[in-house]
Amino acid sequence: MNNILVVNVNWLGDAVFSIPVFKALKRTYPQARLTCLCVPRVKEVLQHCPYIDKIIIYDENGKHRFPWRKWKLIRYLKKEKFDAAFLLHRSMTRALIVYLAGIPLRIGYGKLKGLLTHPVVMKAEDIHRCDYYLKVLEGYGIKVQDRLCELRLNAGDMQSVEGKLNKAGISSTEDYVVLNTGGNWDLKRWGEDSFVILAKRLSEEFRVKIVFSGAVKDRQYCQSIAQRASISAAILAGETSLGESLALYKRAVVVISADSGPLHLAHSVGADVIGIFGPTRPEITGPRGSGRFQILFKDVGCNKAPCYHLSCTNNVCMQSVTVDDVCKAFQKIRA
Repeated sequence: MNNILVVNVNWLGDAVFSIPVFKALKRTYPQARLTCLCVPRVKEVLQHCPYIDKIIIYDENGKHRFPWRKWKLIRYLKKEKFDAAFLLHRSMTRALIVYLAGIPLRIGYGKLKGLLTHPVVMKAEDIHRCDYYLKVLEGYGIKVQDRLCELRLNAGDMQSVEGKLNKAGISSTEDYVVLNTGGNWDLKRWGEDSFVILAKRLSEEFRVKIVFSGAVKDRQYCQSIAQRASISAAILAGETSLGESLALYKRAVVVISADSGPLHLAHSVGADVIGIFGPTRPEITGPRGSGRFQILFKDVGCNKAPCYHLSCTNNVCMQSVTVDDVCKAFQKIRA
């Protein structure tokens, strides 16, 4: 194979978990050109994957929602003359696009077998997301030797984030902890009160600076936590690009986050992380990078995770993880 298309998944953390797929393909077919078809929201993270040669955007909720736009994309893919396509997504629409593009080898999950030349039978989905995506390759006979997720840092981003840290009062010689307070759905968020106590204890007992990361929508929330904790913190939520966030995580003493994209981004650049899990399961979406990690998860017995009971009112699974638990995990990582 000299020209390979990989149809990728939709979410940031899942995109990080797909990195070993590209690594395995590049090692198996070192001369091949690897192209990734992905949605806009994961493009930036995949630009930091050292094994991808080209990215093609499939904007399913934007311009490609119209049939004639899909047909235009199909014609474009046909002109690229791919030898094979590996589908990590179980979307029937994407499988049909690849089929109509005339790609001769089409490998993916058995659910799509009518549109595939090589459907892969999945006996169980209760495995880590990373392994789940790699099963597509293994089902075709490709041997996987390395399952680590790794992203490439950019020197310019490292310089840029250092300048932002200095502006926020953190010098290049000072240690800091990154707190990521966000989550792509509310059930995965740790409580504000817990973050307030944690930020205060890290600052006063462990003598480390606090940096808040996240999106623009998290900024006010982070400011509230810092104010309530009566600490001076660097609030960079909404202030960094994805590349700068990677650099920010890399230099941190530890990154503390719920099970969300930033947790996996941090671990993918070798940062040490503490992951707070509740409605999701560590064995399915736990960190797969090269840094050290501590996972905090308590089985509270109300539901089998992953739990999508979005109307849950007490979020007991997340709140069962205490500030003391996080501090003990922090001490273990620093030991």
